[in-house]
Amino acid sequence: MSFDLTGKVALVTGASQGLGARFAETLAASGVAVAVAARQVAKLEDLAERIRGAGGSAHAVAMDVTDPASVAAAIEDAEAALGSLDILVNNAGIAVQKPFLEMSPEDYDQVLDTNLKGCFLVAQAAARRMKESGGGSIINISSVLGTEVIGALSTYCASKGGLLQLNRAMALELSRYGIRVNAIAPGYIETPINSDFFKTEPGQKMVKTIPQRRLGQPDDLDGALLLLASDQGAYMTGSLITVDGGFVLR
Repeated sequence: MSFDLTGKVALVTGASQGLGARFAETLAASGVAVAVAARQVAKLEDLAERIRGAGGSAHAVAMDVTDPASVAAAIEDAEAALGSLDILVNNAGIAVQKPFLEMSPEDYDQVLDTNLKGCFLVAQAAARRMKESGGGSIINISSVLGTEVIGALSTYCASKGGLLQLNRAMALELSRYGIRVNAIAPGYIETPINSDFFKTEPGQKMVKTIPQRRLGQPDDLDGALLLLASDQGAYMTGSLITVDGGFVLR
């Protein structure tokens, strides 16, 4: 099955590196004009230039997902440059790794503000635009830790679990406007941020707990992303697609 999204416009948050950059490049390769958003604008400009060099269309916008004014300005900038928004990939997220008893209120606020409130703010602003233009697709990037737990990531688990319920609630309310809302839950995906850890002995032990006995690669998420972004996923809303090599089956 091929996914031709020519003429569509997407916004990808947290696009300065890792999975966000991959999502942007994957959408652009399928014909989408992509606005890439994050706080690190220099990295975004490099990504946008790389996409344009490969024949795609891209525009970099500065966005702090925790700031409503920044979100509104970024979406206005993206639409002025590329056109009405059809697709949102809510990818921005952070983690603070500490034992539960050492987690501070500031740690909690930082993670929940970015991973949950930030997704709410961006989705709400994008959905208001999509409602006026006749619909669209919102794709929230959750995690297998939205339903499973591991130690020292209590706030991250809480934020991703909350995002799954927010995903369902948004899907219920926004369907009437032609807006589909779905989520992807990646398992352990190798990126530049974590690749060194997974080469260590603890990292290798963690990999051995995955039923497929391997880490996921960023391109393992391409199919789920394109399905949810395209008309092939037109009858899907409120869904969660888990891409984890069987991690949740352990």
